[in-house]
Amino acid sequence: MGSKDETCFAISIIIIIIGLIFIAIVRVIYVVYRTSKPLRPKSPKPLSTLIVLGSGGHTAEMINVLSALQKDRFMPRFYVAAATDNMSLQKARVLEDLLADTNGGKVVSAKFMQIYRSREVGQSYITSIGTTLIAIAHALWLMIKIRPKVILCNGPGTCIPLCVIAFLFKVVGIRWSSVFYVESIARVKRLSLSGLLLYKLCIADQFYVQWPQLQRKYPRAIYVGCLM
Repeated sequence: MGSKDETCFAISIIIIIIGLIFIAIVRVIYVVYRTSKPLRPKSPKPLSTLIVLGSGGHTAEMINVLSALQKDRFMPRFYVAAATDNMSLQKARVLEDLLADTNGGKVVSAKFMQIYRSREVGQSYITSIGTTLIAIAHALWLMIKIRPKVILCNGPGTCIPLCVIAFLFKVVGIRWSSVFYVESIARVKRLSLSGLLLYKLCIADQFYVQWPQLQRKYPRAIYVGCLM
């Protein structure tokens, strides 16, 4: 009798697991399907916006993108850069100071944060396992704290854990954060690794490229011309 009860219990557990897996798959398919559709603004209210900055030319390009945005629409703004990248956050502070001056001294709520890198340049892949786990945990904490409606990024590797967590939040129904990815102008013939991951995994709600040949190669991308 006990053996029969154990068998029934095991079958019930298997059925529950299969059901949960099925629900998860259906939810992922729904999120990917909805992500591929054009975005329609639902509310005129300001959208809390997470802006991912990166070293090199990434921050300069992002500043240009921000200059074209409706500032009152995307606020408050949260700037995030790698823990070792102080220059990018400094440029963001300068931008916000300029915006305050043009608004007659009106200060817009903007915050500046740092996030751990998954892997530093030259770091061994073995030691990067630990730093990657730390970076993911830190990204999770930031996403829970900020809970942005919009995420803007253009290529730095620090955007990957943030965007992946945003996608998982959509799947489990915690928060729907729209991810806007603008590929760097330096990418003429092929996408960056960050861009390729977000494109192939259908994580970005809107994916923009600055060269027409990239749009032909990746048809789901939107060609916007040079933003620099």
